[in-house]
Amino acid sequence: MQRLTNRQIILGITGGIAAYKSAELTRILKTAGADVRVVMTPAATEFITPLTMQALSGHPVNLHLLDPEAEAGMGHIELAKWADMILIAPTSADFMARMDAGQGNDLLTTVCLATDAPIVLAPAMNQAMWRDQQTQNNAASLQQKGVRLLGPASGEQACGDTGPGRMLEPLQIAEQAAEMFDRGLLAGQHVVITAGPTREAIDPVRYISNHSSGKMGYSLAEAAIDAGAQVTLISGPVNLPAPARCQRVMVESAEQMLEASLNHVSQCDIFIASAAVADYRPAAIAEHKMKKGKEEIMELHLVKNPDIVATVAALENKPFTVGFAAETKDVIGYAQGKLVRKNLDLIIANDVSRSDIGFNSDDNAVSVISIDSIKELPLCSKRQLAAKLVEIIAQAQTGSAKPGS
Repeated sequence: MQRLTNRQIILGITGGIAAYKSAELTRILKTAGADVRVVMTPAATEFITPLTMQALSGHPVNLHLLDPEAEAGMGHIELAKWADMILIAPTSADFMARMDAGQGNDLLTTVCLATDAPIVLAPAMNQAMWRDQQTQNNAASLQQKGVRLLGPASGEQACGDTGPGRMLEPLQIAEQAAEMFDRGLLAGQHVVITAGPTREAIDPVRYISNHSSGKMGYSLAEAAIDAGAQVTLISGPVNLPAPARCQRVMVESAEQMLEASLNHVSQCDIFIASAAVADYRPAAIAEHKMKKGKEEIMELHLVKNPDIVATVAALENKPFTVGFAAETKDVIGYAQGKLVRKNLDLIIANDVSRSDIGFNSDDNAVSVISIDSIKELPLCSKRQLAAKLVEIIAQAQTGSAKPGS
């Protein structure tokens, strides 16, 4: 069920004895890598408690349409926009009727009306209710409107009847829901990305750094997440929010970034070193703030920082390793030298002397260089560029995989 990785799923629960299965369904979806938010109808709370669903999903359960706190930010609209899929399990006959009629008289029906995400129903009801002609008409009408129905199954029911109307088992629902998502280029892959600058302390208040904003690395993280990857983002100090659905590890110095990279790289498939790591650091850090003296010149002794991407690329079981080359002249020549010298699989080079694509810019243009090719990607937003780069990296990684691996 790799297609569920990073997917944002609203699990709707309506009133019915099968609601107890929603707890197991939530666990399965979470284990598969989905982020699950639960919306319950008032009737559903009579069968399973919101506290149970909160504990399993890791988020507060959404219950009321007219919640003053949530609606201050138009909560039901935000939920509708947030979802990649709305999965309602169990779905009662009453809910199907109200949904087919276009009603919005509780939070769950309102979210369904407001969303552009696919809606999937797992019906659960007495066999006579399922066979009722009006229920069948509602089911057919919903399907014509693009709603997907999973099941119901046939078998023994809680009331003692036997026949169609049982909710599918949670694993079946999760597997069928997963198949509705496109398989991402990086589905099932773990990608580690470094981003932003490093700060090398001189004393408790001063440091050496550079102008990197981290925008390129953060855009790459978002693109890799959209491609289905599990992403660990190792970030230097930046003024950017963490992308949704990724693990962010904040660091300051090059040595801290190296340590974090080595802690995560053994479990990753792709390592992308987009951080602008300081090449040197002070040989000694002053214990207290250095005071301005009478001297006109102050000498600062620097030592070389570890080369993070080269260290990763030298590992015995190295991941597919991608480096960056931010240059101001002879961009291609310097990048090709780094590619070979550091044992990289790909290197992405850009000219940071250009004001339109340099540090802090929202746009970029790069050259993607391998041992036998150069691909030019023209000026575009870093978000658009990141999507193109992830596609190239995924294809290159597949092409470099050993037969049988």
